Amino acid sequence: MIAKRTQFLKIFGTFRRFDIRRMSTCEPDIACGDKEIVFECKNNRGIITLNKPKALNAINYTMVCRILEKLQEWESSMDMVIIKGSGRAFCAGGDIVDLTRDGPAHSHKGKLFFKHEYLMNNFIGTYRKPYVAIIDGITMGGGLGLSVHGKYRIATENTMCAMPETAIGLFPDVGGTYFLPRLAGGLGMFLALTGHRLKGADVQKAGIATHYCTSKNVPHLFDALLNKIDPCNIQNEIDKYTEDTRSVQFSLAQQKIVIDRIFTLPTIEDIFSALEAEGSGFALQLIDILKKMSPTSLKLTMKGLQRGKHMSLQECLQMECRMAGHVLEACYSNDFYEGVRALLIDKDKKPKWCPKLEEVTENMIETYFAPLQPDEELNI
Repeated sequence: MIAKRTQFLKIFGTFRRFDIRRMSTCEPDIACGDKEIVFECKNNRGIITLNKPKALNAINYTMVCRILEKLQEWESSMDMVIIKGSGRAFCAGGDIVDLTRDGPAHSHKGKLFFKHEYLMNNFIGTYRKPYVAIIDGITMGGGLGLSVHGKYRIATENTMCAMPETAIGLFPDVGGTYFLPRLAGGLGMFLALTGHRLKGADVQKAGIATHYCTSKNVPHLFDALLNKIDPCNIQNEIDKYTEDTRSVQFSLAQQKIVIDRIFTLPTIEDIFSALEAEGSGFALQLIDILKKMSPTSLKLTMKGLQRGKHMSLQECLQMECRMAGHVLEACYSNDFYEGVRALLIDKDKKPKWCPKLEEVTENMIETYFAPLQPDEELNI
């Protein structure tokens, strides 16, 4: 990890601050409002507050660049970094409506966003100082990228986590190909393909959060992080302010056998066949859910998680950068743009996916893993 970190800093560390500011200047149409994100320092702790409550703290390109730049600055000057959200969400993901507005012919803005978001994800995953994410509320997509790679993730009864990308023609990115296949059994693949929502203590049970704290105790925990907890002994100290959930049953405990058996099968077609053979109410419900998802996204997601299981975080993010770039280019499918239209713009919830599942070939999926243009590659 130290070697990879050193290599990352050699490649990106010496010019990234200038690069980020230059790109921000060149992209005035995605300027970040003064109050969209708040940075504070107290007692040598850096505090990041995502402050777009009406938009569920969805992040845009400039917010990503500002977080990345501030994390770089704080790594050598702060003892700890705490990130939280305002309102009822931690972060509901990225502002993908903005990314898709100009269509596949103008995919540069989207590629720029994803590239810097993945650099930020990697920086969090290799951060040298304690990084604490208080995920009290909705946490989806990019919100997981802001939290799950950090060492300490605090869930509450208000936490709702999901990776719903297959419903919009994308795939679980922000390191999803790394952390999802490392969840127990077939759980990660199940969450990735179905977009199933985990709530409260389930987020810790699944392995996404490291701790669980009731929301009424979050202010006490936050105060302790700022004023009492020794960053050198943070694990034991956080334990004092959080709950033991071992007596709480995982909501998917009874379905876990089916999930582990079926969602470890090698192809999407095998999963459909096994669910049909299972024939239970749970299995039939999953068939209905999967049929609503983009067929291309289902196959791309499965391939990405299967490969990511044997790759490092850095390799997964590099792979995801290529996958996202080709999705934006709509090389074989326009499903990402169609999914965003149907679910987030027109909100008719009737996406017209193309191609169909049986038309999505292995060769088509392989093209999404091909290199991008040299300046579009994620060089970690």
